Amino acid sequence: MESKNVIIELTTYIEAPIETVFDLARSIDLHTDSMVHTGEQTIAGRTSGLIEMGETVTWRARHFGKWQTLTSKITEYNYPNYFTDIMVEGAFESFTHQHLFYAINNQTVMKDIFIYQSPYGKWGQLADFLFLRRYMTNLLKKRNRVIKKVAEAY
Repeated sequence: MESKNVIIELTTYIEAPIETVFDLARSIDLHTDSMVHTGEQTIAGRTSGLIEMGETVTWRARHFGKWQTLTSKITEYNYPNYFTDIMVEGAFESFTHQHLFYAINNQTVMKDIFIYQSPYGKWGQLADFLFLRRYMTNLLKKRNRVIKKVAEAY
């Protein structure tokens, strides 16, 4: 049985120019800093700087006590309005992460739409319900707090 899509939508208001927020959201280095609690590091593809259209990055991090490897690729890109990355290889059945940016009244509204599908059919759906959705939401919120903090300090 195939797992169902899980959709996580987050909106973050940031007192900074849209270009600054866009660049911070695609910064490999800032992402690594925001995930220090997982030991996350880049091991292949673009390993530092700002990821661009068509580029991939492979991450290695500890989640749920196990080292995981995940490769994502930028498949859509329109500076400074949006970019999308998809999982090319990793623990999920699939994922798509849309990053949307809107300049409104001297601030930036950053919206994440993260759509994923867990492996293992009904077992994956149970994991989503019990802990995975909450875990992924918290990871994204943590990352967004770091982006906001750095952007507003500029």
